[in-house]
Amino acid sequence: MGKNNAICQMTAIETDRIYIGLENVYVAETKMSHVDGEKGKLTIRGYPLEEFAQRKSNEEVAYLLLNGEFPDQDTLEQFRSMMWNSREIPEATRELVEKAAKNKNVHSMSALQMGVASLAIEFGDISSSDLERVKEVGLQIVAKVPTILATFWRKREGVDPIPPRNDLGHAENFLYMLTGEVPDPKKSRALETYLNVVADHGFNASTFVARVIISTNSDLISAITGAIGSLKGDKHGGAPGPALDMVFEIGEIERTREYVINKVNNKEVIMGFGHRVYKVRDPRAEVLARAAKVLYEGENQAFYDKVIQMEQIIVETLDELKPGRNIRTNVEFYTALLLHGVGLKPEIFSSMFAMGRIAGWLGHILEQYSNNRLIRPRAKYIGEFDKKL
Repeated sequence: MGKNNAICQMTAIETDRIYIGLENVYVAETKMSHVDGEKGKLTIRGYPLEEFAQRKSNEEVAYLLLNGEFPDQDTLEQFRSMMWNSREIPEATRELVEKAAKNKNVHSMSALQMGVASLAIEFGDISSSDLERVKEVGLQIVAKVPTILATFWRKREGVDPIPPRNDLGHAENFLYMLTGEVPDPKKSRALETYLNVVADHGFNASTFVARVIISTNSDLISAITGAIGSLKGDKHGGAPGPALDMVFEIGEIERTREYVINKVNNKEVIMGFGHRVYKVRDPRAEVLARAAKVLYEGENQAFYDKVIQMEQIIVETLDELKPGRNIRTNVEFYTALLLHGVGLKPEIFSSMFAMGRIAGWLGHILEQYSNNRLIRPRAKYIGEFDKKL
C-alpha cells in the first residue's frame, strides 16, 4: 500500500471517523483504471476511454485489461482464437440455465450467476496457486458468458438455443445466438463499443466485491459469481432498463419538463442522470452518445433526435430545480438508447452490463491475487453493552 493510502487508513483508525460506504477511502493500489469525477475522465490501463472504445474489438480490450497493453496482430490472432473456441458451455450448465429460464421469476442475472457457478463442475476451484491458470480459465468464462445469456433469453422466449460460432466477434456472435442471423455490422459495432465502455470503472461495487472475495484466498468462480450478485442491484447495474422506460413514459418532447418537475417534487430519481462519482457529464455517456448517433443514422434518426432533445430539457430542468448540483447524464441513459437501437429488450440490459464488465473483474482478480491481503474494514459499534439476561 502506498504512503498516502496508508496515511488515509491510519487516520481513519486514529480519529475513529466513520466513512459511510467507504467513500473516498483508499483500500488498494491498482493499474486497472482511474476515474476522475471532477474532470469527467476515465482512464483504463493508461488509455483514455475515448481513445479506444469505438476503435478496438472486445478481444483487444480484454487483452488490454489482462496485460496492460494492446496486442500485436499475431498475438491478437492467438488470443482471439482461444476465446472464440471456448464458447461452448457444458451440458450441465445448459440444462441449468434452460430450467431457470422456464421460471418467469428468475432474473437473468440470477441465471447468469447460476450458470457461471456451475462451470466449477468443469473447471474445479481455480485459485492463486497458478495465476496463468486463473487467466486461462477466466478467459474461457468471459467467452462462455454470452452463450449462457443467449441460452437463457432464447429459452425464456420459448425457442431453442442457437449454438455459438467460432468465426464471429464477441458481440457479433452474441447477437447471432439471440436471433439466428449474423447482425448488421452497425449493430454489432455499437454493442462492441458498449461492452468496451463498461469493461472497467475503478473500485465500483461489483469489482470491490470480487476483490474482497479473492482477498480471503477464495477461488475465481466464487469471485465472479459474487460480483454478478452485486451488479444486479439497481444502484449499480440494474438501471438502464428503467432509463428506457422513462423515455417511453415521457413519450413526447413537450411532456419532458413536466415529467421532471413531478419526479423531483415527489423526491423520485430521474433514471440515467446523476452519478456518485462524476460531478460533470459521465465520459462513458459521451462515447455512447457518439456510438448511438452512428447507429441511428437513417430511418431511425427521428427517434434519436427526440431523445437528445429530451436529454437537454431534463438537464436544464434539473439545473433549475436543483441549482449547483450539476446533475448530468450518466452511462445508463445512453446505454438504454444504444441497446434499444441494437434491438435488445430492456430485460436484457443489466446482463449486458455483466457481459461487458467480466473481463475487468478478471483483471482485478489477477491484480488482487498478485499482492493479496485480506480486505477487512471495521464497523463502529453503536449498540448497548453489558446487558443482562
